[in-house]
Amino acid sequence: MVLRQSGTPVIAGVIAGLGLAAALTPLLSGMLFGVRPSDPLTYVFIAFVLGAVGLLACYVPARRATRVDPMIALRCE
Repeated sequence: MVLRQSGTPVIAGVIAGLGLAAALTPLLSGMLFGVRPSDPLTYVFIAFVLGAVGLLACYVPARRATRVDPMIALRCE
């Protein structure tokens, strides 16, 4: 549940980033060296890496939350 709630903005951000990157590529094509502006492999690789890092950043706290005893967590509040 924690991973799904925190992973949703990560996936939405990757999708929005892909859309913006595709839209702004003509403006930034002069700054790209060694890669074509419309290289699909680069888009897929970067989206995968950013998504994996974002989901890993969400997984660590979610995993820690599963190890907490619910009664102890409720007593603290």
